[in-house]
Amino acid sequence: MDMLVAGAPSAISPDDERTAFSKEALKRAFLDKLFYMQGKFPALATKRDYYLALAYVVRDRLLQRWVSTAAAYTGQRSRTVAYLSAEFLIGPHLGNNLVNLGIYETAKEAVTELGLGFDELLQQEEEPGLGNGGLGRLAACFLDSMATLQIPTMGYGIRYEFGIFEQEIVDGWQAERTDKWLRFGTPWDIARPEWAVEVKLGGRIETYADEHDRNRVRWVPERVVIGVPYDTPILGYRSNTANTLRLIVREGMTMGLAGVGAGLVCAVGVSQVLGGADPAGKAREARLGV
Repeated sequence: MDMLVAGAPSAISPDDERTAFSKEALKRAFLDKLFYMQGKFPALATKRDYYLALAYVVRDRLLQRWVSTAAAYTGQRSRTVAYLSAEFLIGPHLGNNLVNLGIYETAKEAVTELGLGFDELLQQEEEPGLGNGGLGRLAACFLDSMATLQIPTMGYGIRYEFGIFEQEIVDGWQAERTDKWLRFGTPWDIARPEWAVEVKLGGRIETYADEHDRNRVRWVPERVVIGVPYDTPILGYRSNTANTLRLIVREGMTMGLAGVGAGLVCAVGVSQVLGGADPAGKAREARLGV
């Protein structure tokens, strides 16, 4: 099933500088992104600037497939799998997307010919702090597989600002320090503030009589927060299909932590911290909205 349809961007062309896969095209695009996206030239560029330039080159080729996939699903009114998980251990994006696009070796040659270390650039990416172990890895594998099999899918989860914690022992007790994986931002997701939603948490159930004097039940939430979605394309292996991972962040929440605990998770919002000490189960309650 081809996901490139009328109403979507034009079909992928080997001559389009934003979608071409040749080594020379990748080199030109790399230097273009360094200048126009990072505002740097080689004499001033850092390793992270070079990583971001390469990431944006790959993202252009990814977005072509992502937007075309969304247009196809919309046009065909496709039934879509909604995969809900508290964690998605997706791993670094750059290397995975290069493999799925089939241009890993070509990109490596292009970067090497520009006098840069390809492996060094890959190592500049902060691993997304969105999962911790089997549950998160399983969820990420499902998303990869369903994109490869061209199954319309949307993953839903939480965009943790501080990710999984780093552990150390202080005076015989576990102490946690935050993983600030987003401190420099990420090129892989796109904020969708225009699609923000109300998220209702806690509360109670109450009965009432409607206009016909019939008994009804309604949920009265304890509190309401605004959730802003951030969308990340998940590309299938050697496929033109790219599904979406939509992660929600609570609007307007910022903080800096030396340590992480359940009380802080409840106080600042469920999208701040992925893990931490939770002896009373308060962090779990915050995420479940109970």
